[in-house]
Amino acid sequence: MGKTLFDKIWDRHVVKTIPGGPSVFYIDKHFIHEVTSPQAFKGLQQRGLQVSRPQQVVATADHNVPTIDQHLPIKEELSRRQVEQLKKNCADFGIELYGLGHPFQGIVHVIGPELGITRPGMTIVCGDSHTSTHGAFGTIAFGIGTSEVEMVLATQCLMQAKPKLMRINVEGSLNKGVFSKDIILYIISQISASGATGYAVEYAGSAIRNLSMEARMTICNMSIEMGARCGMIAPDDTTFAYIKGRKFAPQGEAWQKAEADWRTLYSDADAVFDRELHIRAEDIEPMITYGTNPGMGIGVTGHIPELGEIEEREKPSFEKSLHYMGLNPGEYMKGKKVDYVFIGSCTNSRIEDLRMVASFVKGKKKADHVEVWVVPGSRQVEKQAVDEGINKIFEDAGFFLRQPGCSACLGMNEDKIPAGKYCISTSNRNFEGRQGPGARTMLASPLTAAAAAITGEITDVRELI
Repeated sequence: MGKTLFDKIWDRHVVKTIPGGPSVFYIDKHFIHEVTSPQAFKGLQQRGLQVSRPQQVVATADHNVPTIDQHLPIKEELSRRQVEQLKKNCADFGIELYGLGHPFQGIVHVIGPELGITRPGMTIVCGDSHTSTHGAFGTIAFGIGTSEVEMVLATQCLMQAKPKLMRINVEGSLNKGVFSKDIILYIISQISASGATGYAVEYAGSAIRNLSMEARMTICNMSIEMGARCGMIAPDDTTFAYIKGRKFAPQGEAWQKAEADWRTLYSDADAVFDRELHIRAEDIEPMITYGTNPGMGIGVTGHIPELGEIEEREKPSFEKSLHYMGLNPGEYMKGKKVDYVFIGSCTNSRIEDLRMVASFVKGKKKADHVEVWVVPGSRQVEKQAVDEGINKIFEDAGFFLRQPGCSACLGMNEDKIPAGKYCISTSNRNFEGRQGPGARTMLASPLTAAAAAITGEITDVRELI
């Protein structure tokens, strides 16, 4: 029997398997940030331990950082303390830090790929659930808790049980105005926010193969939003072209050797998955969420389900969600007024996202009542946006290009959506209070978000293209 892509990488990294138990699993690259690492370092200090392999750890500040005036001291005390503690811990333990002001600083899941640190066949962890982003390169990448962060720092290994395997095939051609964010929101709406619990998911099919690397990252990023342990896509020529020439990518003969190995990383034709799903790309339209988990999504022309369409056991949470959002069963989302638009996060803050939005809004003006925040995922993305004149296009449209960070994806920094306000967001989560206490979040693609910024309401972007 053939092997899946996951099997091939897993087998390379199992140090030891405990009979009837988990495996000792080797980690190639460990990303850390300021939120989930302080207690891990404190644990090392209390036990008198050093970081096992500091050269395999990469640190950056992203969650707590402000996205304006980054040259000034951070105003929020907790955020300032966490960022300062990360700086101290990295200095004490000999870890490379891309902190505020560093040309490589940015959201952890943006800088790994753009610097060529993320490469096929690797195992990657971070104390952040959206580590699955890196799976777009054909890696096993997943989020871990603080105690596991400490374990990897101390041993470069984790105790892991092998998950079940799922393949989701998306075949066909995408319709006008439909992008990778719409693909993953559609999948989650079909199988629910818990539909992939316990699985490692491989995305395959012609629609996936035709995506750019940045679009693939968006899909893998949100694998966790349907409960998956990780998401991954087999590497191909698109992958290799993206990596080649980047700062930390292999060079010369090392590149040739690496690429030859990467070309063996795919699921064999006779590989067997525990579950397999098939999606028609033509069935997907621009998506929008209406509730308080990413599975509560519909096509932009559709309506919120009627109460009779909801299973009895799910009705209490469904009604609670709509009450929080100020919406009603059967209501159409198209035409709903929005107050804020947030374009950013580790899901959609790369240069491709910013270029897409800029090409759409060029020569247009935002609606007067809408506040628009565009937050690049890294200093490098910010620099590219300025070099290409994207910042000027945004300025003319009334958009505000801020500095890199997680920003309004989560209410952990100064960029919060006010209570009761509606925000169309390109981020990955729409939980209650995710973008600030009482904030109402609707997830969408960058282009759907841009259309709402221009019209002031939820809009079918296909009517404006």
